[in-house]
Order: sequence, then structure tokens, then C-alpha cells
Amino acid sequence: MPNVIEALQADRAALLEIGAGLSDAQWSAPSGCPGWSVQDLIAHVGTLFWQVVDPATLPDAAGRPTEQAQEVYVAARRAMSATAVLADYESVSSKALAVLAAFDGQDFEVPLGDLGTYPAAVLPTAFCFDHYVHIRADLFAPRGPLTGPPPASDALRVGPALDWIEAALPQQNRELLAPLTGAIDIVITGPGARTIQLGSGAVVAHVTADGGAFIRCVTRRSRWDEADAELQGDERSLQALRSARVF
Repeated sequence: MPNVIEALQADRAALLEIGAGLSDAQWSAPSGCPGWSVQDLIAHVGTLFWQVVDPATLPDAAGRPTEQAQEVYVAARRAMSATAVLADYESVSSKALAVLAAFDGQDFEVPLGDLGTYPAAVLPTAFCFDHYVHIRADLFAPRGPLTGPPPASDALRVGPALDWIEAALPQQNRELLAPLTGAIDIVITGPGARTIQLGSGAVVAHVTADGGAFIRCVTRRSRWDEADAELQGDERSLQALRSARVF
């Protein structure tokens, strides 16, 4: 999966560059993730890599839902300095890239608790997705404190993020989507263009959006009525999509 690893390498480099240029005030500023500072957010991304490199280095969060477990991991790193957080991210991400590259072509399934169960080859796209969203939607304005243009949202970076969403959306919203009696066609335009179909049977609703707008909406970083997206068709199906969330 050279494109997926290349995408992850690109956003890793972007995050390291961002971190190296942050002032003390920016490190402590609130991020777009409620309750987390910029430093917390970068610490969080580092802990995601520790989960594949050596999960024993993290506090015990067994039995907790994913989001609660992440809170435990981040809280355990709040005593670290910003310099230490960035150095930790740089070191563990370098090790994790080799681990994740080895998943290429592997089809054994990996259970991820409330995130769902996925073929091993899909897992690197989850890291691409996390980087894409956290950097662009949680560090940079309007939700985050950083100004100026965020890193590129090109096909290299958008594509793997959408790959994760395509795999995760049905699993993470199973109960929400189960009552639907038709399919929803989601047409993604621009970088990463594709059509994602949710549900089965006749297509009863259509959604058209560019990849960036769709990612912001389906992660609840933006409301659908605020995004540059067209939603047409069966209102019950569309409301289910508006309520869906991927993480």
C-alpha cells in the first residue's frame, strides 16, 4: 500500500513541521476537540501510534469505549512538555510506519472494539484519516487556533481518509442505518472522487459533496446545511446520514 503509507508520511511530515513552529501560547490553545489543547491533540496522535508499536507503554484502559480510552491516554501525557510530546510523536511515528507497511496485503481481521472489525490491510487508512481530520479540522481555523492555509487536501491525503470512512461508516452506524429500506448514493467529487453506497436495494437518496466537505460532515466537524453539499431524495434516509458519525 505505497500510496497509503506515502499519505501517512506526508501528513506526519506536515504535523512535525507545524509542531516545530508553534509558540507556547499555541501549544496551550484549545484545539477543535473539546477539552483538548493543541498539545493534547498531538499527544493523542502519538498514542495512536503507540497502540500499534507497543500498547504496553500506555495506561490500562481495557473495557472502555474508544473515546474514553483516548481521554485516559491523553491525560497520562499532560505532565510532558510540548518538546517531549513532539519528540515522542516523531519517534513512535517512525517506528509505526514500518509496522503499518507490513499490513499490506494482509486479510486477517482485526477487532477494534466499538470502531468495528477490519482486514489488517485497511488499518493504515485509519491513521491517515486521523491525521487528515485532526490537522485540518482541529488544528486550523475555523475550529482550531491556527491560522493560514492547512496542509494540502490532495488526492494523496484525501483518498486514504475516504477509504477508512467507506469501511467504517456502515459498521460504526449499524443501528442507525439498519431500518433503512433503500440505498444512499454518496458521490464524492474532486480529490479522492468515488461513489460510496450505503444500504442496499433501490437508491432512494443521493448526496454530492467534495471529499473535504464530506469528511468534515461525517466526522461532525461541520453541519450538512453549512457544507457545500447537495442532499436529495428520501428524507428518512438523509436524516440517518446527517446523524451518522465516523471516528
